[in-house]
Amino acid sequence: MASVPPQITRARTDAHDRLVEADEPLASFHMRAGGELPGALVTPALLEMVRKARVYGLRLARMIKAQDDSEQVTAWVEVEPEGEGATIAIADWQAEPLAVAPRLEGSENKLALLRHAAGLSARLGPSQEILAVDCTAEDLAEIAAQMSEGTGQNWTEFVSPAAGKHHQPLHWRLLDGASVEIPGSSRAWGVHLVPLGKPQPGSAGFELYLVPRKATPDPAPAPERETERPNGIGREIAPVLRQPVSRIIANAETIRTQLAGPLADEYSAYAADIAAAGEHLLALIDDLTTLELVEDEEFETAPDKIDLGDVARRAVGILGVRARERGIVLDAPKPGENVPAIGEFRRVLQVLLNLIGNAIRYSPEGGQVWIRAEVEDGRARITVADQGEGLDAEEQAKVFAKFERLGRSGDGGSGLGLYISRRLAEAMDGSLTVESAKGQGARFTLDLPTFEERRKKPR
Repeated sequence: MASVPPQITRARTDAHDRLVEADEPLASFHMRAGGELPGALVTPALLEMVRKARVYGLRLARMIKAQDDSEQVTAWVEVEPEGEGATIAIADWQAEPLAVAPRLEGSENKLALLRHAAGLSARLGPSQEILAVDCTAEDLAEIAAQMSEGTGQNWTEFVSPAAGKHHQPLHWRLLDGASVEIPGSSRAWGVHLVPLGKPQPGSAGFELYLVPRKATPDPAPAPERETERPNGIGREIAPVLRQPVSRIIANAETIRTQLAGPLADEYSAYAADIAAAGEHLLALIDDLTTLELVEDEEFETAPDKIDLGDVARRAVGILGVRARERGIVLDAPKPGENVPAIGEFRRVLQVLLNLIGNAIRYSPEGGQVWIRAEVEDGRARITVADQGEGLDAEEQAKVFAKFERLGRSGDGGSGLGLYISRRLAEAMDGSLTVESAKGQGARFTLDLPTFEERRKKPR
């Protein structure tokens, strides 16, 4: 461990919690983390102390922990209000190489959910320059086109987080989790940056995801109908629940990674459990919301021309890490294997994520899952086959029933996935079927109309 010789490092902030003066080693650490002198404080734990001291007029003192991409620092900090700002005195500054944080169980699932929910994703270089952009949200199409044309430029030239003036690129830890507003979109978006490369995160670039902070606003309510609406969590209630649960997950992650200050290991583990439980609850909320949606008599999908081979490859990319953790090989359609179909992209992806996720869950470790797409009898079909225990005739008759889990317990499932998937398939003029036998695995097939079939269909 490298220790700075005993000395007092002093610094000063203004009325806006901007660092206006700083001695070494704080000045260098601040600059490496993406800050400027003078400029906004970029160390969360220090900013928290300064803000509290200024707002409440209190003298605060405690040990803090902070980190950048290369080292972790612990120091004793004293903050005292002075004028409109505050003075900072730091002693016992100690730095050590940054240890790799323990991987949160389920963190890869969280990343998969991010990828699934993102309206825009991009691959960035080590300096956060744009390398490639992909977009699935209509209200982000314009900004995605601008970013694609601006390959090589920093992504913040096109999407500006609400942050003060800093060196570019701003340190990725300060951008991760930021809120942004996109011109042309009525939704608020959250930034998620995934660093690539070891041992220094970001050395191989980043994955950028823009994820909506809340669901797309619901359309105007339809006139009252005689038919009773299905019971459910309610599309009005779900966003209200999703927001605090998401905040719980975010705060638990902040505590777990100790970005707000040092923490005993057992409390960090508690925070990891809270985050994992929050993610499970969020998934359940989504399932129940989708359940009510697909059971609504007025539910319709937005059919478009899609490529089943492309959707399958995307689903495999999302679930690849989960499969590798169990040693399972996902055999997906190869690039160039295209099967045109008519369906709503995100709904077809939702169905395939459920089918492939189930195949991974119930296949033996070291097994294989096959995903095949083809056109047969004028219909577009994609089949997911696994090497699990299989289903007998009685189980096949019940597998698509609501809340049916075939006697399983403790696997975290809600028993809604296949029921919802079949309802989505039917809403797209398709079907979802199963072929299986005990001890011989299962084959789930999603059947959708082709463009030629839809064109010939009388309007």
